[in-house]
Amino acid sequence: MAKQLELTILMPCLNEAETLAICIAKASSFLQSSGIKGEVLIADNGSTDGSRKIAEAAGAVVVPIEERGYGAALAGGINAARGRYIIMGDADDSYDFSRLDAFVAQLRDGADLVMGNRFAGGVAPGAMPWHHRYIGNPVLSALGRLLFRTPIRDFHCGLRGFSRAAVLNLNLRTTGMEFASEMVVKATLARLDVREVPTTLAKDGRSRPPHLRSFRDGWRHLRFLLLFSPRWLFLYPGIALLCLGLLVGAILLPGPLRLGGVSFDVHTFLVAALCIIVGLQSISFAVIGRRFASRYGFIPRSGSYDRLLEGLTLERTLLVAVLLMMIGFAALVWGVGEWAVRDFGPLNPSRTMRPVILAMTALVSGFQLMMSGFMSSMINIPIYERRVAEVPTPDDPMQRRRELDRT
Repeated sequence: MAKQLELTILMPCLNEAETLAICIAKASSFLQSSGIKGEVLIADNGSTDGSRKIAEAAGAVVVPIEERGYGAALAGGINAARGRYIIMGDADDSYDFSRLDAFVAQLRDGADLVMGNRFAGGVAPGAMPWHHRYIGNPVLSALGRLLFRTPIRDFHCGLRGFSRAAVLNLNLRTTGMEFASEMVVKATLARLDVREVPTTLAKDGRSRPPHLRSFRDGWRHLRFLLLFSPRWLFLYPGIALLCLGLLVGAILLPGPLRLGGVSFDVHTFLVAALCIIVGLQSISFAVIGRRFASRYGFIPRSGSYDRLLEGLTLERTLLVAVLLMMIGFAALVWGVGEWAVRDFGPLNPSRTMRPVILAMTALVSGFQLMMSGFMSSMINIPIYERRVAEVPTPDDPMQRRRELDRT
């Protein structure tokens, strides 16, 4: 077994021949000047420009990663690293690998993840496109802080250090650029010690365009943040719609409401009913999504939330669904009664549509709640195959008969 080192400086690489040698030289000089026992590791993601030979000639360890993607390259490099700590950064000479003292100091002090903050350390002119600096990064970082209550102010800094053991335990899954967000989100949800230090960003030394695609990769980061937060994606909007629908519906159920020169009648009542249906469905998605994500390891478990989910049994959900459907049938009978009062003749839409809308809302809500209950319960089915076989006793006559037949 290879001896563990204190630090691995990891660089993902895809055709970085122009800048790779200088990055390795800076990283090696840092290890030598600081006296840290470490290695420079290049996770090569299929380079065709001679990057691998350049890295080997410069004294770095090269690990070929067949699966394409920024996240895949980093995951492969993390698995292959021998360092107790890992500091990762892009191999385009935009980060200064000769100045990593702040990262090492925080890691030695017990931090599990140390993020660089380019906005605190300084962004050189031309190092970051204006829409990344003033729109993309601030918006996505602010959204990440809102959704996950993380202290990190530069979510997408590529220079970061971490404990190898702690990050391996996070079970990171993404293979693309969103790997950077996944690391921060999962570390925060797992309540690891996450810190931030200032770092600088220089203009990269490549003559070709970067691998990053602003809108495609920005959307992938945004999509990841939303998918990992069922509360903000489903629960909170669902609760808001449900409460709005119930409030407006309760006000308009007896009859029209006039505020100043504006009249709210059956059409507004119908919109309120739709808000109730959509809100209830959104809340159901939140429960299903959270149960699935926490059960299969996408999101760390939460004790209080899991206890709440366990209380939402199929039987209790079906009971509520049946009650809603009974209310719906009762409202339907009410509507037919209103029609019968008028000898099944012409009706006043403003009056008779109310029980019909109430009936349909309760019936649809009850049905969708019933289906959501069954879907949620499917999450509890074990994903492994359990084979049950009877072990025959030594004097089992059928077993002796089968053995004689085989002979």
